[in-house]
Parts: sequence; structure tokens; C-alpha cells
Amino acid sequence: MRRPGPEPRGNNVTRGGRKNELETPERRCIVSGESQPKAGLIRFVAGPDGTVLPDLLGRLPGRGFYVTSTRAALDRAAAKGLFSRAARAKVAPPAGLAELIEGMLARRVVELLSLARKAGLAVTGYEKVKDWLVNGTASVLIQASDGSDRGKAKLRPPAKTGLFIGCLTGQEIGLAFGRESAIHGALAAGGLSDRVVEEAARLAGLRVGAPQQDGGETAGEDTKTV
Repeated sequence: MRRPGPEPRGNNVTRGGRKNELETPERRCIVSGESQPKAGLIRFVAGPDGTVLPDLLGRLPGRGFYVTSTRAALDRAAAKGLFSRAARAKVAPPAGLAELIEGMLARRVVELLSLARKAGLAVTGYEKVKDWLVNGTASVLIQASDGSDRGKAKLRPPAKTGLFIGCLTGQEIGLAFGRESAIHGALAAGGLSDRVVEEAARLAGLRVGAPQQDGGETAGEDTKTV
């Protein structure tokens, strides 16, 4: 993992968390033709009226088809008629598909983060986040994509997991915590936290310029004094 700093590179969050890849269900992307962990894909089904319906929760009835959660893949699937090919019927995706999915995923991540807060698995505020990182409570560091690089560089993701979420805006993080805006957040280990990480990974693929997490080094403590 790369430390969040002044030169963001790509997107963030390890797709699907840290689960054993052998135990992770895989599906084939209709754009690339490659099989990959289901957690990094968006499921779609064909609606009765011939529209393509995104199924983020994977619960809609019908034969599902999958697209990698990136703007390029979604745009290509829509432009090249790949949904109709996969559905074996004439179907049409809604206009602005990538923007629609991004908005749905953003709301999903905020809702899950809010539930994690209510369950005592999430905190915000620099000092609280710092304490969780230093004492080992934090399993994931969250920082706003539009926060100051200088301020964010004072904290690094927890060494035990290397997990970092940087695709949410300050307003979105604040919404999850009942505030107008927030820059720093942290998640403790738990089932809800795993779901936040998975959904944030899908959201990150649709947001350009989010800080990168690729599972490398760094430690969960301050690098400078405040």
C-alpha cells in the first residue's frame, strides 16, 4: 500500500478485502471476458420492460450478467451492445449508466459506514482516529478525497491490514457520521467493516483520482507531530 500523500495514484482499497482468493466466488465480466472475484463486479439483470437493471445487492431474480466496476468497462458495455448479447435479448441500459452506478454505490458506502458508526465500529475526528491507529483498534483508515494532502499525510493506514479508503468526499464521510463534513475516519474489524471495504472498492473503480491502496507497506501511526 502507498501512503496517502500529495501525489494520488489511481484508486483505492483492495477489492473484496483480504479474504482467501480460493474461497472468493468468481464471475465473468461481459466486457473483458475474464473471470474475477465477484466483489469487484456489478451484477445486472434484464427487466421485463427491456431495460438493464443494476443489482448491487445481488438479489434481483433472473439471469445475472456482470461488468467490472470501472467507468471504462461500464461505458464500453453500454456502447457496444454487450448487455443485449449477455441477456440474449434486446435490452437497453439507462442513460448515464456509470454516473448512476457511482451514485448508488456512494449512497451504499455512506449507509454502511453509518451503520458501522452506530455499531461502535467506526470513529471520525483526527484525535480519535489517531488513537485507534496507535492502539491497534483500527483495521481501516478512511480519508476524504478532497481533504488537504498535508493534513492527511500525518496519518498512515494500520500496519496489520494496510487497508485505506480514499474515494469518499469529506461531505460523504460527514454524512455517515452526522456531520457537515469530515476528513479522517477509521474502522475497527468486523463484518460491517468488511462490507464497507468491499463496496468502497467498487466505488473507487468509478472515481478518477482517488488515492491508491495496493496492499504494501506503511504503519498505523503518525509520521509527524501535530
